Formats: sequence, C-alpha cells, structure tokens
Amino acid sequence: MKTKNLFKIIASATLSLVAVGPVFSQANLGASCGCPAVSARPDVIVSSMAGYVAISGTYGGELTTGAAFTCANNYILDKKIYIPEGQILTIEPGTVIKASANTVAAEATALVIERGGKIIANGTESCPIVFTAQADPMNGTYAISNTGKWGGLVLLGKATNNLTLANNGPYVAGGAGKLAVGDGLGTIEGFATSNKQDRYGVLLAGTAAGETIGTFNDDDNSGILRYVSVRHAGAILAVGAEINGITLGSVGRGTTIEHIEVVSCADDNIELFGGTVNMKYVTTLFGNDDMYDFDCGWSGKAQFLFGMKSDLTSSPDSDNGFEADSDDQKSAVAPQSKPKFYNVTLVGNAKAAGTSDNAGLAAINAKEFTGGEFYNSIFANFRNGLNLVISVPNTGAAGTRTYALGGESWHNWTNNPSAPATPTATTGNGTQILKVKCNTFVGITNPLTIGASLSSAGTLVTSGPDFTQFTTTDNNQVVSTLPGFDFNFTANTTTNAFTVKNDVVPNPAVATTGCPSVPVDGFFTPANYRGAFSSVASENWLSNWSYTALIDATKGVKACPTDLDGDGDTDVDDFTIFAPKFATNCN
Repeated sequence: MKTKNLFKIIASATLSLVAVGPVFSQANLGASCGCPAVSARPDVIVSSMAGYVAISGTYGGELTTGAAFTCANNYILDKKIYIPEGQILTIEPGTVIKASANTVAAEATALVIERGGKIIANGTESCPIVFTAQADPMNGTYAISNTGKWGGLVLLGKATNNLTLANNGPYVAGGAGKLAVGDGLGTIEGFATSNKQDRYGVLLAGTAAGETIGTFNDDDNSGILRYVSVRHAGAILAVGAEINGITLGSVGRGTTIEHIEVVSCADDNIELFGGTVNMKYVTTLFGNDDMYDFDCGWSGKAQFLFGMKSDLTSSPDSDNGFEADSDDQKSAVAPQSKPKFYNVTLVGNAKAAGTSDNAGLAAINAKEFTGGEFYNSIFANFRNGLNLVISVPNTGAAGTRTYALGGESWHNWTNNPSAPATPTATTGNGTQILKVKCNTFVGITNPLTIGASLSSAGTLVTSGPDFTQFTTTDNNQVVSTLPGFDFNFTANTTTNAFTVKNDVVPNPAVATTGCPSVPVDGFFTPANYRGAFSSVASENWLSNWSYTALIDATKGVKACPTDLDGDGDTDVDDFTIFAPKFATNCN
C-alpha cells in the first residue's frame, strides 16, 4: 500500500512539473551546453560592439570585423546590423538574440548577411539559437498573436536569379516587385534604399553604383542555420514589400539550412528570391501571410517542411501555404522558378475571404509563370488546394484559358497536348515544368481551382481533363479525413493555451504506392510516406527543441516528460527541479 501511494505521489508531482517543463526549456536555454539562465545574462547592444560602422540611409551599420555571439550574453539588435563581405558572424549554441521594436517600418531592426559575408549559427537540438522580440520574456507566455515586432533575418548571396532591369526595375521601395537595380542584381524587398549592402545577386550587364560586372555562383555559401528559431518578426514597409521572418536572396546551395523554424511572423515566414539554396526540416507557425514564398527563379530543393496557420482572430491576413512565383512582372524571363519539394505537411485555417494582398488562400497558389515539383505531401484545411493562375478574363469556359506567351502556371502544369512553341487558347505549352503529384488534400472545399484571386473565386474544377489529370494521372488524393490525422485546434492566442490540439501524423502512414521515388542525390532522405512526419513516434523531428513543444500546441511533439528542464536529457538537473516538489499535494 505504501509503495502504491509513493508512486502516486511521484506521478502527481511529475505531471505538475511537466506543465512548467517547457518554461524551463527557454528560461534555461542552453543549460546542457553550460549556458547560464537567460535572465542572468547581461545585455550587449550590438551597435556598441567593436567594429560597428554606421551606413548612411540603412538605419543601421556593419560589424566590419565580424563578431562572435556567445550564450554568456543576450544580444540586443537595436538597428539593422550587417555582416559585410569577407566577415563572419558566429553564434554559439544556446544564444538568445533579441531585437528592439521600431515604430517606423523602414527603420525596423534586422540582421543582414551581405553577399560574401557568412553566419555560422550552428545550434543543436538541446541548445538551439533563438531570435526574438526584446519584449519576449522567454518563458512561453509571450503571445503568439504578437507579430511584426521587429524585421527579421536576411541572407544575401550571389546565386542565380532572373532579374532584368528592363522587366523588373528600376528599383522602387515598396514598388510592387520592382526590385532590379541592374540585370541579375536586386535590392531585397522591404528595404527602403538601394544601398549596396541591401542587394542580392550579381550585376550581369549595365551599371550600378559600387558594382562590377560578374557571373552567378550557384555554389555560393552564406553559412549555416541549424536549430535556429526566429520569432515575432516581419516588418511591413508597404503592402507587397515586407521584411519576412527569414529572407533568402540569391542564396547558394553551399549554404546549410536545416532544423529551423519561424514563429508568429507578420508577413511571409520564409521567402526566397532566386538562388539555389536547399532546406530541410523547416517549420512555420502562426504567421500572417504565406508560409513559404518563392520568386525570381529559385531552383533549390526542400524536404520535411511543416506549417501551421494561426486562427482567424489573431491572424486575419493569413494566406497561402506556398505562394509560387517566377517573376512578379509576368515577363517570362529565364530561368523560371523550379524548386523541388518532398514530404510537406501544411495545415491552414479555412480562411475564405481574401484581404490585403492575400489572393489565393490555397495550399499551393501557383502564379506568374512558375514551375516546380511537389510530391508526397499533405495539405489540410485551406479554402483551395492547388490554384493555377491563368490570364484575365476568366469566365470558367474552356476557351478562356489563354495567355499571349502561353506560360502561366496552368499552361506549365496541364498535360493537354500541344506543340511546345505554339500554345493555343485551350491547350498548354507542352513543358509541364509544374508538377503536383502524389499529394493528399484533406478537408479542402476546393481541391483544384483555376484563376482564383483577390477579386475572383476562380473556377472550381470537379470534372473534365484537368480534374482527371489532378486526381488520376497525377495520383493526388482528395479526402475529408485521414486516420490518425486531425487538423482542428482551439487556441487562446493571448495566453498560448491550446485546449484542442491537432495531430499532424497520420496513422497508419499514407502510402506512396505509384509515386515517384525520393531522389538519391545526397540531399533527399528516403521516405515511403506522404507528409512531413513518419508514423513512427521516435522519428518525429519536431520533438524537444521546437516552439510547438514549448507551448504544447500539437500532439506528439512534446519533449520527454522526465526532461523537466527541457535540455534534451534526463539527468541530475531534472532531479533538482523535482526534489523540492516531492510529496507535494497536486490536487
């Protein structure tokens, strides 16, 4: 009888501590790496560090000798901080970087890695690196509805893009996609000047201040982002011109990006402007706009992506899962965007009415001449599944699927036969550079639409050759539910309490029979299931370190209950937390 009571006491105490365990995982971030408690770390104002030199017009300056951030301090981004060509910013595992808020969007704080500069932010599962708002107390109580509290993280490189001055310029701050300052050279969206430090790509022809003619380097290396969390970012300079949570401009495939997350961003969580960079194990949570946005000829690879929208009350401007663009000016310049995705799970919030620049409200909003390949993925609870852009006007009749150049996304997707150089009013261009195959669309009212936009619901396709291609030829599934999978959740986005949690892991796994095999190319990992997560619990790559575990938002991703300080290990430190609570009455 005594033994039974003892086990009851231990169990009760443990359950009580589990409720606060994620708090310790942030307040004691990096404990397993020897880092002090976050609250005990002194603040270092980054613009006061050695080597800082202000840059006129940027609302910030360069760390001209690079820098090393350690977990002994908290670092305060008080301005736009630039790491220039030839310099490296090294960030130690367990480090916290906080960004001060600015009321003027153009002056928003940000960390910018210039072309030729590098960031080595090589965190670990037990000691991640966190970028967040200065007001975040790092205890799990800072509301997920807090978006746009600073700018974001920006990496700029020298890999291929499709910018031309004639079609995409000259650069105008907030100028609706007018980003080019020369052929191959652009200024990152959301910045207010065309200073050299804000540019990405390479000047291929013409002239631009401070630039010489060069060539793209698709193996360009901007450094490492590994186990990095970016929270509460996204500064909006103008509608359509924003700093995203993470912005990648012409970043090359020599850069390592894996195990990263973006939380509560006011704009796109991650946006890519050209480049060849690859990404793996990526999470986006509770953002206002697109989860993943690509443009300007991005041709990288991505696998194991997860995204989860916030509810409509806290995030009225939430938009697409993927916004897929090739060229904002519809000029059909080469190279077109052609990224390749495997094993994605994106959960929307069923938003039905477009607002601001939110146009498609789709799991995949395929726009503006884009190509790309989407395989073995799960998309749930969006208004539209795959939306294919065509020209205006669109009355829904077969003969209106027209475009003078025959290259809009519908033309790039359809398998209707035609000569590649001579598209007609009712057939595509024969390229099929846009492939959407072997995906599962769950609880989506309109799984296939053509021409949906801010002003039009487009055409819902439920029969005919397009629907046959989508469901039969391309082996996409349209279902209302999946066993073990539940996209519903209920959250208080002020307190971060989730009273109903979703479950993003189908059980049993959704088979990939008849689907393309995952390429064996040194990047992709074999995975014989649809979606981002295996049904084998031990293989869940979100566990322990992620923000979803911190606030216990999603079933199956919370850290081990005995790891009370959240450092990834059950050890003496966990016992010292438990011991004072031993025999506590938990009723």
